[in-house]
Amino acid sequence: MSIIINLDVMMAKRKKGLKELAGEVDITLANLSILKNNKAKAVRLSTLDAICKALNCQPGDLLEYVEDTAEAGSDESG
Repeated sequence: MSIIINLDVMMAKRKKGLKELAGEVDITLANLSILKNNKAKAVRLSTLDAICKALNCQPGDLLEYVEDTAEAGSDESG
């Protein structure tokens, strides 16, 4: 996927642990861990809003678009 979630970076900058952030955002540790480890396929805007409030950041601080050249190459036939 071409969208990278930099939650781990922002958590480190704000010196917040997984448990602390999960409590503030009201999300399970398992779901927050999925986001933190870039395994999520989707994120609710309400969750993104709560994370941004808890970490005092903008959505662009958490989300990054990176062109995925490997994915484009595997779609070619021939």
